[in-house]
Amino acid sequence: MDGVLVHENQAVKGAAELLGYWRENNLRFLVLTNNSIYTPRDLRARLLASGLDVPEENIWTSAMATAEFLARQRPGGRTFVIGEAGLTTALHDAGFIMTDQNPDYVVLGETRTYSFEAITKAIRLIEGGAKFIATNPDATGPSAEGLLPATGAIAALISRATNREPYVVGKPNPMMFRSALNRIDAHSETTAMIGDRMDTDIVAGMEAGLLTALVFTGITARDDMDTFPFRPDLQYPSVANLHAELAKGAQPAEAPAAKK
Repeated sequence: MDGVLVHENQAVKGAAELLGYWRENNLRFLVLTNNSIYTPRDLRARLLASGLDVPEENIWTSAMATAEFLARQRPGGRTFVIGEAGLTTALHDAGFIMTDQNPDYVVLGETRTYSFEAITKAIRLIEGGAKFIATNPDATGPSAEGLLPATGAIAALISRATNREPYVVGKPNPMMFRSALNRIDAHSETTAMIGDRMDTDIVAGMEAGLLTALVFTGITARDDMDTFPFRPDLQYPSVANLHAELAKGAQPAEAPAAKK
């Protein structure tokens, strides 16, 4: 989502046209984000404010992927959660009980205010046998005042205290894309992934067997490309260039599904 369709709460040029192209041509798609704070309803409202109309059912978050993963691992399990509505709602909808009494899992996501008390409780529960899960590995997040510690940074703190590494569901784990494929009943051989980060989007898309397209409207700059030992299948200055290519009838990816 961020860096591909929106940048600093403004729609990227060509984003609305690309979404329209997918709808007009009946192409299934999901908008993905590693951010676990917001529910799909919240994210739909944010996208609408930037001028992009994306239904809730076309949004897939690391919180939703985490809830789906855990529901397969232990249906109806018990979780101690550090996170906000996006994560707690996803876990609740998946049938989990949220408790600090003998949970099966400690699930760590993003929150605007990490509580030392909650982190301490998580450490003790993990020491007591709870499995450690994190929604994503992002160490920092943005704010108006500058960088904020995010899930990856707090996970590192808990790991140092417990000597336990979390299982991370979100990008760059290709499971994030596998769960998205299942969500829209798509196959990796006929699906494209559009992202703005080589170290999360492209590597995860590549490992999930998707055709990968990198746009330079987010984190990875063109000059950064040579620092990575892998390459995307396609590169574009922005999604506007991709849309223009598709509108002319070119087929950079024969894909009945497209995602970021």
